[in-house]
Amino acid sequence: MRFQVLDIVPHAAHPVTGEQLDPSTRLERVVETAVLAEELGIDAFAVGERHAGDFLSSSPTVLLGALAQATDRILLSTGVTVLSLLDPVRVAEDYATIDLLSRGRLEIVIGKGNEDKHFPLFGLDIDHQYDYLEENYGLLRRLLSEEHVDWQGTFHAPLTDATTLPRPFDGPFRIWHGSATSRFAVELAARNGDPIVSANALQPREAYQVLVDHYREQLEVHGHDPAVGYVGAGSGGLFLADTTDEATREYRAVYEAFAARSIAKHAGDARPGKSSSFASIEDAVERGPALVGSSERVAEKIVDYHRSFGHDFQSVSLNPVLPYEQQHDVLRRFAEEVVPLVRREVSTTLWGPRDPGRARGIAAARQAAGLPDDDLVPQRTAGTGA
Repeated sequence: MRFQVLDIVPHAAHPVTGEQLDPSTRLERVVETAVLAEELGIDAFAVGERHAGDFLSSSPTVLLGALAQATDRILLSTGVTVLSLLDPVRVAEDYATIDLLSRGRLEIVIGKGNEDKHFPLFGLDIDHQYDYLEENYGLLRRLLSEEHVDWQGTFHAPLTDATTLPRPFDGPFRIWHGSATSRFAVELAARNGDPIVSANALQPREAYQVLVDHYREQLEVHGHDPAVGYVGAGSGGLFLADTTDEATREYRAVYEAFAARSIAKHAGDARPGKSSSFASIEDAVERGPALVGSSERVAEKIVDYHRSFGHDFQSVSLNPVLPYEQQHDVLRRFAEEVVPLVRREVSTTLWGPRDPGRARGIAAARQAAGLPDDDLVPQRTAGTGA
């Protein structure tokens, strides 16, 4: 299995103490954490995009440009690029620039976003959110792969012989589709033979599994090789301690205060995926996707979820209200203790030499760093069933 750190750059006050970091330092820490993730051997680092609420991720391309310069080999991604809001011409220009700055280490995840308020900010009608997504995706694909595009759509102005510059590093970079609550995203991905990332953050496992299963069914319906059907999965937060009881005890106040705030914010809104389904930390750990516990317990949980999703990469997020040193301690522990345990059990060709869609610069970056460019297979040792 591969691993990714995702930061959607939340910037809310500590739910217990009320303390809040200044925005400049918060953004600086995104870059510093990406550098640490690379040093620890994490495969990818993704930046979110939000245009409403307590977030500082309204300009993910600017952040990714900084990450491209601060890192050398980690894959860069998004979580998600809110394509329903954006002009595909601008998206093609911006992300091709990042692809060049990173020397081909870019893949992106697209979606409509999980925020209703951003549509009026952009003068758009939320009733067309899926229509925007489908049309913008179709145009973006062509702009990345073709240099003379004629286009006639419903929402975007017609284009004649359009070429976006700069061009991507070495052909079009891969586009994943973010999946949270509806079948639309997974069906769009399946029709086009693209991979998906399940949000797997706020609801019970079954709500996400039905979408992952539907994606794989539709991939075959549309005649695509199942081998292209890579799946990523998010998580409901990450916190590690020596024992699961200790982790639960230490993380309880922060988790439950944020959950209560989210539930109150979305009171009366019964739509799935808007707020956490798990008000207590015990519920989140036992029934939800929260990765809270000892390293062994968290590894077991990831492997258990893999039995349901068959996912190829696991995305994790650090809670930014925790002490900064503790955030990095958790990430180090995850990389050094959890990742090896999972990789003993779960194999993947994702981002390896047998993955034809991977970011073009990954192999060169690994070679320059003296790292092997190989597929991940279970690394069993004596006594583990090898």
